[in-house]
Amino acid sequence: MSAGLRPVSGDAAELVPLLRDWLDGGEPLWVRTSGSTGRPKDVVLSPRAVRASAEATHARLGGAGQWLLAVPPTGVAGLQVLVRSLLAGLEPVASLDGYTADRRYASLVPTQLHRLLLAGEAGPWADLDAVLVGGGPIRPSLVERAAEAGLNVVRTYGMSETCGGCVYDGFPLDGVRMKVEDGQILLAGDVLFDGYVGRPREGEWFATNDRGEITGGELRVLGRMDDIVVSGGVNVPLPAVAAALAEADGVADALCVGIPDEEWGTQVVALVVPGEAVRPDAVRVERLRDAVEDGGLPRSWAPRRVELVDALPMLPNGKPDRLAAQAVFTR
Repeated sequence: MSAGLRPVSGDAAELVPLLRDWLDGGEPLWVRTSGSTGRPKDVVLSPRAVRASAEATHARLGGAGQWLLAVPPTGVAGLQVLVRSLLAGLEPVASLDGYTADRRYASLVPTQLHRLLLAGEAGPWADLDAVLVGGGPIRPSLVERAAEAGLNVVRTYGMSETCGGCVYDGFPLDGVRMKVEDGQILLAGDVLFDGYVGRPREGEWFATNDRGEITGGELRVLGRMDDIVVSGGVNVPLPAVAAALAEADGVADALCVGIPDEEWGTQVVALVVPGEAVRPDAVRVERLRDAVEDGGLPRSWAPRRVELVDALPMLPNGKPDRLAAQAVFTR
């Protein structure tokens, strides 16, 4: 497939000249969503919205800078890495030793940060002015470990429909508004998309698929609206269970999903990545169920089946592949 902007396709070298011209006033481009629910969509983004997002990011971080491309350039996070560098008059870099500017930034997904820390390779990243981390749930312990390694991690929340991250460390970027209605996060502002291909956006506010709460002006994201499953008549928030499992002894990472079940309606199951040199009995299902309860959650939320894997299934953009995880238990 040749490089293009409808949808965004190609590598960084091909996209940079296209985006340089596009930012001067091109027609809206399309970013194809990850399809983590099985329904990918083409999100329509205008140069005005993308530029507003990039400029608000630099304003929040303390100034324009050069960006490392560590995520696919065809997704909104990678697209913004290219755009932010271009607006700063710089070329994006492909490695930590490629920077030429004084201010240096990068954007990662939580899995990348987790693997950097696990491999003991986070040291050089401490020289960056900021490392944005978003695109999925970020455990507090992961941020703490990164801080201990000297990284300036900025937690971001957003999606393709908001030109990427639009809430940093719980607070909206300039020009962005947020509210929560009936537990659902709604966003508005200059960074919003024009709509989906063939379906223009309606109204001032975009209703996300995420649950949250706002306290003292700070947004706390509680998970996806569809990340709550009903199992045996009990509402189970899957991200909370996965977080409890990931903190258990002998566990390096975890992902919880729900699968259809005649007895429970939906059965909670988990993929678990064991830590290094872990005894098999340390990650048996009953021990993990105990860990959920020990973490302060109801035992009724704990997974009833667990599969050990070498790594969690991921989409190309670094987000967990929930459909692939469900297939492990239903094939």
